[in-house]
Amino acid sequence: MTVAIEMGHTTAGSPATLDLEELLATRLLVQGNSGSGKSHLLRRLLEQSAPWVQQAIIDPEGDFVTLAERFGHLVIDAADHTERGLQVAGERARIHRVSTVLNLEGLDAENQMRRAAAFLSGLFDIARDHWYPMLVVVDEAQLFAPAVAGEVSDEARKLSLGAMTNLMCRGRKRGLAGIVATQRLAKLAKNVAAEASNFLMGRTFLDIDMARAADLLGMERRQADAFRDLERGQFMALGPALSRRPLGLRIGPTDTKPRNATPRLMPLPEATLEDARAIILAAPPPETVRPQRRPSPDLLDQLMAAKSAGLEAPAAVERSLGAEELAERRERVDRVLRAILAEPDAGFRAIGVLFQEFVVRCRIEGLGSDVPDLADFRRMLTRARAGLGANPAADEAWHDVSLRASWLPEDMQGVFMMIARAAKEGWPCPSDAAIARAYGSRSLRRAQRLLTYIEEQGLIVCQLDGTGRRTVTLVELAWATAPGDPNADDAPAEQGCSSPP
Repeated sequence: MTVAIEMGHTTAGSPATLDLEELLATRLLVQGNSGSGKSHLLRRLLEQSAPWVQQAIIDPEGDFVTLAERFGHLVIDAADHTERGLQVAGERARIHRVSTVLNLEGLDAENQMRRAAAFLSGLFDIARDHWYPMLVVVDEAQLFAPAVAGEVSDEARKLSLGAMTNLMCRGRKRGLAGIVATQRLAKLAKNVAAEASNFLMGRTFLDIDMARAADLLGMERRQADAFRDLERGQFMALGPALSRRPLGLRIGPTDTKPRNATPRLMPLPEATLEDARAIILAAPPPETVRPQRRPSPDLLDQLMAAKSAGLEAPAAVERSLGAEELAERRERVDRVLRAILAEPDAGFRAIGVLFQEFVVRCRIEGLGSDVPDLADFRRMLTRARAGLGANPAADEAWHDVSLRASWLPEDMQGVFMMIARAAKEGWPCPSDAAIARAYGSRSLRRAQRLLTYIEEQGLIVCQLDGTGRRTVTLVELAWATAPGDPNADDAPAEQGCSSPP
């Protein structure tokens, strides 16, 4: 059954509809300068689709919290939760199919980026059983996927940009349909904007933004000036979910209103200059020391604390242990991980399933208070599949490898580190089968695309000799693998700890 939601009317007066099922498969980009009606468009889309599909809204200004009263969205005030708590909240929202509004109002730019990234990661990193269809709307997307570095830390920018890239580039197979809205296309990272197949372009005035909008809509450059003439609420639409040819439309009314209404002109109060001086330049009140608000406890921490009442916290346990005993416990955890990865199908099982088995085995080993959380388990898994073990030697060379690996999406990092290990040791280049297995896939074509993607990021250089044998060189580190047959069917063991013959 096709679900067509009405967005308004075309310039010819006919209803302008959006194919919701097509949108879930193709994503949407909205551009419009401040005052163009961009937020109104998003509100109309959210209201019309609310009965049909689960929604998550990344709301930097708190404009969409009013959807809660009318449509039952859960409003999450990001300032009241830790990053870990928001990641778990994102996971639970998908599991229980609850529409949410992540209200980032009141946070500075860096904390907005960190908390949005944590929540989006929770939506993305969920077991396959919970990949339900979901619209993920990100307003002011240039804040979370900036085209150039700003005043925030590199770490915060990398986290946020990585989460947005995952949403737009890899979210479709997980049921996530990204809808990003921006005031300036030039300020939005190109790899995020380029993944959209549907476009709604509103009023804009800068030549660079008009030119990009015209290019995306397949219009000639001389037609770009038309974007200056669009009225508030008017947009040019193109895409498989909207129209096969550029189509002008006007967005219809909404049932809810933004909490922050547009300021209206009003007469100034009548007051004499002396009265104004007395009020404005009066002595300031004495400063009061505001008590620091204690951060709200992590939602997952509360659950774990309730389950382990009367037991010492893991950190306190570690402090009470000697170096030898602590090393012995870590070795036991590492041994459990190696045992799981030694199973024949471990490379093709979802991370959530592997983690559940890991937790159970750790408890059987008597390590209940020392079990790493899901984030730590992912890092351990990445290193183990690369053949590095859970705690590799911390030399400067591997620090550089880890840093470069962090530039890639999380599920690709293990592949890069496996190639780096082969290059460092001078082993033959891993075959397509080995790369696919390290990625958790049986597809050799996907392995080839992975290598191409990593090379496009400027991390490696791939070369084929006259016999078709492949060599991979790590950029800057100058490590190179020995030539290897890409078509060989000699993938290493799942734990990645075995050396090539």
